[in-house]
Amino acid sequence: MPQHSSVRAITAEFGFQLDLRACTELMKDGSKSFFAASKILPSNIRNSATALYAFCRLLDDLVDDQAASNDVITQIQDRLNCIYQQDPIDVPADRALALVVERFGVPKVLLEALIEGFQWDRDGRRYETLEDLNAYGARVASSVGVMMTLIMGVRDPVVLQRACELGLAMQLTNIARDVGEDARNGRLYLPRSWMREVGIDPDAWLQNPVFSEALGSVVSRLLKTADAMYQRSINGVADLPRNCRAAISAARLIYCQIGREVERRGMNSVNHRAVVSFSRKMLLMGQALTAGIYSPKSQKSLEPIAELQFLVAAVLPNDPHAHYEGSIEDRMIWVINLMERVEQRRIKNYDAFMQPEKAAA
Repeated sequence: MPQHSSVRAITAEFGFQLDLRACTELMKDGSKSFFAASKILPSNIRNSATALYAFCRLLDDLVDDQAASNDVITQIQDRLNCIYQQDPIDVPADRALALVVERFGVPKVLLEALIEGFQWDRDGRRYETLEDLNAYGARVASSVGVMMTLIMGVRDPVVLQRACELGLAMQLTNIARDVGEDARNGRLYLPRSWMREVGIDPDAWLQNPVFSEALGSVVSRLLKTADAMYQRSINGVADLPRNCRAAISAARLIYCQIGREVERRGMNSVNHRAVVSFSRKMLLMGQALTAGIYSPKSQKSLEPIAELQFLVAAVLPNDPHAHYEGSIEDRMIWVINLMERVEQRRIKNYDAFMQPEKAAA
């Protein structure tokens, strides 16, 4: 490789590492469960995952900001367009994500689905049935699960199905945990038809959110649904790279534990917010390490969940960004081609940085 190309590559990588530090600091404060589980990912995958989660976290904060302008979703869409044009705005998470989406061939539709979920939040969308809630979870959580799987180099549709289900399970757990907090912000994610079945008027309850045994039964039902999704998701862990299985198992176990904490509080997530202690997280991560080593393959065929299928369909299984499973020689060729694509992008970015007038022209 020519010397000037090496210098450019080092300069670009140094910039990515600086951006990554900012992303890591954001995730330390913003998503403790993710930060704990990510610690046992391989460093290269952990770095890319951190960039992805930091960007998602920034967007989530923007949408939740009561002072945000009415066109905040349009602003977010513009940022995404810049990322896919490889011309991100001057924000560390955006710059880092631009490299990640190119490096791993992340389809734009996955991040567009996430933004659509944010739009639903801004619109105050109502969720009448579990299927409606699944559609929301697909956008704000399962989309991230698919992107994480791509970062791990896996594009198999069956594994992507399981990743979608794990993301959905986590979102349902979040909803069960945050019933009171969401209500105080004027939001209701519990299926409204379930509430009416136990004699609760959803709109009246939202005006005066109090806990009752009837409401607890709805929360319990949602946690049971989440548990079924966690169980389904186990079947995809064995098909992930061996050095990634423990981290995904840790994330699953920690989020499952949130549901158990809600149960310990008698399903009262109106007056209390369940938290998994640090010591408990460490214990679960230890269990996950064992689960990562001994991950049996499952031959069980599962009926697809309709609301998740558009995410799986967005990924091309034979995309050259996927990890190649052929011979050693073929894998070496794949790695060389990948490095070439990344190097070309780095050179382009370096030229734009050093000669902005020429790049603008």
